Amino acid sequence: MTGKPVAIVTGGGKGIGAACCRALAGEGFRVGIHYRGSEEAAQRLLADIGDGFLLKADLADIGQVEAMVSGLKETAGDVQVLVNNAGMTVNSDIISMKMEQFDEQRALMRGTWYLTKRIVRLFMLRKNNGRIINISSVVGHMGNPGQIPYTMEKAALDAFTKSLARELKGRNILVNSVAPGFIDTDMTEHLPEEVQQQILANIPLGRVGTPDEVAEVVAFLATRGTYINGTVIHVNGGLYGG
Repeated sequence: MTGKPVAIVTGGGKGIGAACCRALAGEGFRVGIHYRGSEEAAQRLLADIGDGFLLKADLADIGQVEAMVSGLKETAGDVQVLVNNAGMTVNSDIISMKMEQFDEQRALMRGTWYLTKRIVRLFMLRKNNGRIINISSVVGHMGNPGQIPYTMEKAALDAFTKSLARELKGRNILVNSVAPGFIDTDMTEHLPEEVQQQILANIPLGRVGTPDEVAEVVAFLATRGTYINGTVIHVNGGLYGG
């Protein structure tokens, strides 16, 4: 271990999560790259940023989350930032969607809640100081057909942010959300061309965003946003005016 502050990024192996890992490493953090199945991508990212470590866990499995957190003292030392980025989406309309698909999405939200609960306890042990940054989404505010559980999860993350910030009043633990819009990631590049064009037509900037543009805001909140708390910052090119 080094004397650097530690930031943990869930779903850090690719996309927005990987960009957050790079941005935080650039700010001087030792980064814990969490992943579930993308081990090869996580290993490449670790080699790229140099100073960091890997954390493997299925956040839907509370036992795995507990084991991951229990090992942090040995692996990481002093954790100062948690970025709740891990996400998944089930693409199906409400009539066709199966209960197990809905439950899979809900289990990830439960795991995010439990991981945050455990990290907050670590923050309290280190003199009440820390940053929690939740990566939500524009669709949690404007909705999206065929992704109801995903939109519910992202809206819930923003409500979680606001409630937790109030619960932690006076503890110097800042909690905020970053809500990306249409970002160039694996999740969006597989959308049909006509759907992509419809979305672009509603973005005043006329282009998709990049993971790095989201990560810049995350890095700011992790380091310099000292009077920003309990809020949602939209990074969407104007797609949603929220």
